[in-house]
Amino acid sequence: MFLPFFQALRKEGVPVSLREYLAFLEGLAVGLVTYDAEGFYHLGRLTMVKDERHIDRYDRAFSHSFNGLDIVSEADVLQALDLPAAWLEKLAEKHLTAEERAAVEALGGFDKLMETLKQRLAEQKDRHQGGNKWIGTAGTSPFGAYGYNPEGVRIGQDQSRHQRAVKVWDKREFRNLDDQVELGTRNIKVALRRLRKWARTGAAEELDLDGTIRATAEHGWLDVQVRPERRNAVKVLIFFDIGGSMDPYVKVMEELFSAARAEFKHLVPFYFHNCLYEGVWRDNARRWDAQTATAEVLRSYGTDYKCIFVGDASMSPYEILHPGGASEHWNAESGQTWLQRACDRWPNHLWINPVPEAHWGYTQSIRLIGQIFPGRMVPMTLDGISRGIKALR
Repeated sequence: MFLPFFQALRKEGVPVSLREYLAFLEGLAVGLVTYDAEGFYHLGRLTMVKDERHIDRYDRAFSHSFNGLDIVSEADVLQALDLPAAWLEKLAEKHLTAEERAAVEALGGFDKLMETLKQRLAEQKDRHQGGNKWIGTAGTSPFGAYGYNPEGVRIGQDQSRHQRAVKVWDKREFRNLDDQVELGTRNIKVALRRLRKWARTGAAEELDLDGTIRATAEHGWLDVQVRPERRNAVKVLIFFDIGGSMDPYVKVMEELFSAARAEFKHLVPFYFHNCLYEGVWRDNARRWDAQTATAEVLRSYGTDYKCIFVGDASMSPYEILHPGGASEHWNAESGQTWLQRACDRWPNHLWINPVPEAHWGYTQSIRLIGQIFPGRMVPMTLDGISRGIKALR
């Protein structure tokens, strides 16, 4: 935008350098002047004119570049800049006081919410901002983005703000957990020693191939060497909650995944989002076109597997209790139904929750999951994993 001004100064003989021009742009970027023609003139002169003999040349260049600037209104500037709509929507984001939030009422139940959304979609023809009824932004309507409602459907918002949405109607992308990450915390390392107690039924010894080759070469005859088995023979089926409210826990999840991958010979990982439904996946990049039916997983892995769910269990209660409550698709059966099937199929089951245990009582969905896993939800701490091992054994 201001490059022609820089060129005009050079043309008029003002010895302005690129460094001075960048200082001028930096001053604009930090907001030293905003829509003030006189302030803009003085900022440019201060940063780009080093000698008073060049002020007249600067005035000519300024006049040539910004003739008529003093009669341009703020609205004209906004229209000329053609700012992205998303920027303006964000600026208009609704911020309510605690009293104002308490005054906003919910529609009253998931079924009523879905029925009303269907009516709004059929009736609404234009974009809306603010307000309390239509699908839009920055209001108190149950439908849209960047507003507030105790129960609503979030549409077109990059991330959760109030953690109040009953359903999220967006397609999001998640990345796989890295099973090669190095363990970074002392607690996880110590917890892994507890994990070794899970199985004592594996082979007591295994072939030491390197030792056998070395001993054979030294002695001149086949000298088979064995060593204690380094990894447990226990079979583990692990389901990781990924995306959304789990994003803050990605690091500790990667550490746990990496440790489990290194420790267990028979480890089968799957991903899900928020709650278990009819499909799970192995690769987040293909979670929409390469899902594995949960019913197939239930059939394929026997009751000798130990089943572990890792997630914060923080979601809308409707996602657990109601058909159609899933955040990203319409589920024919409730999440509670699928979780109960998993618990029935694998009696040795456990839910590891990265949320501090002291906070569980404040989240309704955590209490609901805890009722499905009675006595088998533990925090992701050294003591929690120790308690989980006792439950699995």
